[in-house]
Amino acid sequence: MENFYLVLIYLIIGALLRRIPAMPESSGIAFNMYVLYVALPALILQNAPRLHFSSELLIPAITPWLLLIVVALLILALSKVLQWSSDVTGALLIILPLGNTSFLGFPMTEALFGPEAMPYAVVYDQVGSFIALATYATIIAAIYSPSATKPTLKNIVVKIVSFPSFIALVIGLLLRDLGYSEFSQTLIDNLSATLVPVVMIAVGFGLTINFSKSELSPLISAMLIKLLLMPLLAAALWFSLGKSGMAVTISIFQAAMPPMISAGAIAIMAGLAPRLVSGIIGLGILFALITLPITFTLLS
Repeated sequence: MENFYLVLIYLIIGALLRRIPAMPESSGIAFNMYVLYVALPALILQNAPRLHFSSELLIPAITPWLLLIVVALLILALSKVLQWSSDVTGALLIILPLGNTSFLGFPMTEALFGPEAMPYAVVYDQVGSFIALATYATIIAAIYSPSATKPTLKNIVVKIVSFPSFIALVIGLLLRDLGYSEFSQTLIDNLSATLVPVVMIAVGFGLTINFSKSELSPLISAMLIKLLLMPLLAAALWFSLGKSGMAVTISIFQAAMPPMISAGAIAIMAGLAPRLVSGIIGLGILFALITLPITFTLLS
C-alpha cells in the first residue's frame, strides 16, 4: 500500500501546482500529451515482450467488450425510465462503458499488484478500452451529436493504427523474440517509470467537479454503474465460470476504473452534456481513490 500513498502524494502535488499563478492553465494538457506520446508507449514497449499468448489472455481481452454491451443496454433502459435527455444519454453511453484503464489503470495496477500484473492490464486496455474508444465512442458521438461528422471505416482504422500506444504494442510484439539492446531497454525502463508520477500529477492538476442538482440522477447512476456494478459484473461472470488467477483479478480491477478521460473529451467535443461529463470524470477519480483500494483488498 506504500505505492498507493505515493499516488495520493502525486495527486496533491498536481492540485498544488494548479494554485501557482505562474503555472500555465494548459500545463495539464502538456502533462497528458507527454504521457500519451512518451510514457505510455514506453510502458507498453516494456510489457509487450512479457505477453505470452494463451487462453488466459482471452479473459482481459473479452471482459471490456462484454461489459460494454451490458452497460450500454442498461443506460438505454435507465434513460427511458428516468427520462434523460438525448445529450445526457449519449454522454453516458460514451463515458460509462469505457474505463480509465491506461492513464489511471496502469499506474494503479502497477502500484498495487506489481509489474507481473501489467501484461493483463495492457491487453484489457489495448484490445478493449482503446479500440472501443476509437470505434464505439466515435460512432455514439456521431449518432447523438447533430453537428458531428459521420465516422467512416477509413477514419476509424487510421485512428487506431496511428495511435502511439497501438504502434508501441505492434513494435513490442514484433521485437518480442529479438529483445531490446541494453541502451534501449534502459531508455524504455526510465521513460516508463515516469508514467505514474506524471499522469497522477496531471490528474491532480486538472481535477474539477462541476454539476448542478438537476443532474443528480444521471450522476448517481453513473457512479454506481462505473465504480460498483461493472466490477461486480466482471467478478460474477468469471467466478461463475470457475475462473481465477491474475487474469481474472486484473480484469475485475480494470473494470472498477472510473470513466475514461479521453472518452469524456469526445463527449464534450460532441456537445453532449459537458458540465455533467466533467462532474462525472472528476467525481469518478475522487471516489475511485476510495473504491480501488477496497477492490484491491477484496481481490487480494
